[in-house]
Amino acid sequence: MTLTSPPTYDVTPPPETNLPAYDEDAAPPIPRAGLGRPSPDERFARVGSLVAGLGLAWLVTQRLLPLGGLPWFLIAWFVLGLLVTAVTASMSGGLVEVKDKVAEWVITGAALLVVAAVASAVIFVVARGWHPLLHLNFWTQDMSGVGPKDGFDRGGVLHAIVGSLMELGIALAITLPLGIGTAVFMTEVGGRFARVVRTVVEAMTALPSIVAGLFIYTVFIIALGYDRSGLAASLAIAVMILPIIARAADVVLRVVPDGLREASLALGASRWRTVWHVVLPTAKPGLATAVILGTARGVGETSPVLLTSGAAAFMVTNPTGGVMNSLPLFIYSNVRSGEPVAIERAFAAATALLAIVLILFVIARLLARPSRAGGSSLSRMRSSSRARGRRRTAEATNALDIVHADPVVGIGPVHPADPAHETYPEDPTRESL
Repeated sequence: MTLTSPPTYDVTPPPETNLPAYDEDAAPPIPRAGLGRPSPDERFARVGSLVAGLGLAWLVTQRLLPLGGLPWFLIAWFVLGLLVTAVTASMSGGLVEVKDKVAEWVITGAALLVVAAVASAVIFVVARGWHPLLHLNFWTQDMSGVGPKDGFDRGGVLHAIVGSLMELGIALAITLPLGIGTAVFMTEVGGRFARVVRTVVEAMTALPSIVAGLFIYTVFIIALGYDRSGLAASLAIAVMILPIIARAADVVLRVVPDGLREASLALGASRWRTVWHVVLPTAKPGLATAVILGTARGVGETSPVLLTSGAAAFMVTNPTGGVMNSLPLFIYSNVRSGEPVAIERAFAAATALLAIVLILFVIARLLARPSRAGGSSLSRMRSSSRARGRRRTAEATNALDIVHADPVVGIGPVHPADPAHETYPEDPTRESL
């Protein structure tokens, strides 16, 4: 009988596990600057370029060339500042840095030019018409029995403000469902006919205001036999702002991601419910902007109102009861009179028109803002689905025995890498021997 030696096994220790440790003596991390935030060197170069361009502009326009006046000085400042910016950028970077700084300078200058143009127009109008605005009767009375040479303590623009608001309100009541419905048809329905409708809408966007007024004057007043009234002016304004609202709403609805529509349809919602509860609430701020664009276009037009409504010096509250005045028509008639008092009153009415447009803009933006309490329907759907998912996960976790499902869990926590806890598997044949 021969004895066999027990088998031997090559037992190697397991690899060591090194847990991460926090070094208390290490220096605090350096905060990283934002991507759009310029460094101190960049700020210094920007301010230095502005100052250098200012000095060079003064030297060129006031000492070297006969270019007097503020416009030439500003133009020279912009051009020379652009050149200095390009030179400083080339000293610190390459061609890409130069292009970036030049583009930044040009875009900033264009934005400042637009802001300056709008601010100068507003300041000029307010400066020419501020005196009548200080009289309370300007806001509470009409022009019944008031002549063009009478003082500012008599008469006002209440009838024109009421007429403008009524005409604009009727026009918006007509164009809002038609414009947004047309945009929904072009975006959500599509097809060959939708392309034809989009072409017509884009062509009508550039429709002259006098053409809209002549159309309503020919059809509504001459052909149908109605008198000049606020309703006719509202129809003319509606013809003007309808393509603007439809076009802007179409652009906004096309920006809504298709994933939202697909998710709603996948949950079983119909096409109509998807549009009403998902697409339109998502595009609500953009639709408000479309309405604001149409309102700003229609509230200041004079030629269609001049042809269709006529002018009245007294208060008219019935849109079908005869001629009705409005702020653009009031401004036109007073400027045309040639009297300094009437012209100043016209500038005051223009200031009131600017204030009305600003108020309407703020109201539209506030109405388009999603509510913080309830939120949109899509947000409520997402939050409710997340809540249901959390409840289902909790129920499944409570009903599942994790130890029986995964025996490794019953072993307990794993000790860190420590030589005192390191164990090696023993040879079972040695125990038998």
